[in-house]
Amino acid sequence: MRVNKKTSKPVAKPAAKSAKPAAKAAMDGVRTIEGRTDAGFARFAVVATSWYDDILDSLVAGAISTLKEHGADKNITLIRVPGAFELPLALEHAAASGRYDAIIALGCVIRGGTPHFEYVAGECARGVREVMQSYRLPIAFGVLTTDNMKQAKERAAPRAGNKGREAALAAIQMVSVLRQMND
Repeated sequence: MRVNKKTSKPVAKPAAKSAKPAAKAAMDGVRTIEGRTDAGFARFAVVATSWYDDILDSLVAGAISTLKEHGADKNITLIRVPGAFELPLALEHAAASGRYDAIIALGCVIRGGTPHFEYVAGECARGVREVMQSYRLPIAFGVLTTDNMKQAKERAAPRAGNKGREAALAAIQMVSVLRQMND
């Protein structure tokens, strides 16, 4: 504690300077690229599995409503596939078509009593990553991998936290980031 030499009374520490002005000053002249949420300029595919209809209907609704809210109302294609294992092949065809600026992958894999969950979930995730990297195209991963139906319903609920909505926002922002990087 500091003490005033004349009065011998404690003196409060001067308020620390905010780190923000220093950080902002450090950023002068730096080009910052970050995702914007205007989707009116882009074309999107939503590729969704058919297993667990109630869950997927909610994820799809969340993704599509988010895309529309952000301006992509006329640039959305919905593609349905049987299951999560088939998802990467459909993603690859969509990516190869050149029709889309980003793809949103939606599905649901729920753990059971056999190793099937690990095989399907792992191969789905690996396949999505491979297609994204091969085509250098944003693919938002909205595939739920849960231990039970309750967890899946929570992640697909139409309120905040809907993973379809979150995947759509990620796709919108990644299109924006990549376009800025290419400018």
